[in-house]
Amino acid sequence: MSIYQEIMEDSQNVAYTNKGWEPIFSVNKAARILIVGQAPGKKVQETGIMWNDASGDRLREWMGIDRDIFYESGEIAVIPMDFYYPGKAKSGDMPPRKGVAEKWHTRLLAQMPNLQLTILIGAYAQKYYLHLTAKDKITDIVANYQAYLPQYFPIVHPSPRNNIWLKRNAWFEEDVVPNLKLNVSRILNQKSYSLVKNESLM
Repeated sequence: MSIYQEIMEDSQNVAYTNKGWEPIFSVNKAARILIVGQAPGKKVQETGIMWNDASGDRLREWMGIDRDIFYESGEIAVIPMDFYYPGKAKSGDMPPRKGVAEKWHTRLLAQMPNLQLTILIGAYAQKYYLHLTAKDKITDIVANYQAYLPQYFPIVHPSPRNNIWLKRNAWFEEDVVPNLKLNVSRILNQKSYSLVKNESLM
């Protein structure tokens, strides 16, 4: 039985499987860049296509890649903190269920021996992979992204809901995004040198 089938048949997910929902993730042995986000949104769950929404469009822009590279190259893998749309909350979507990442991520990561960079999107992914405490502020983590390279690159969620945050923190698109594009480009272009932590593009 494949991990995909195991996830679908797991008792924790049987309610979703009975709805006809499939787990949303993409693992490829050739992948060199992994994206770890929160959980699929409603549109993504309905279409079965990862990051197939406005957030995905902005993410690809931040990475400096198009849809063909994102979906067809085999270089980009996606493992959310929960494989299913969690439902609507008062503000945005509900958080990913606890225990999902702990149960499945290690096994999925083991299938991708060529990973060079993991992009951690949002608080849930960053707290899990960077072992953060409740006192750690995501803005500070993202501002200090150089400290987590070359393995991890923490960024804010590209959701339109974060437009106000982006306006208040112009440094993100001025400094962080260009360096994200640079590191992604170097990996996809199969450069032989190490990832940069910070480099001027001028």
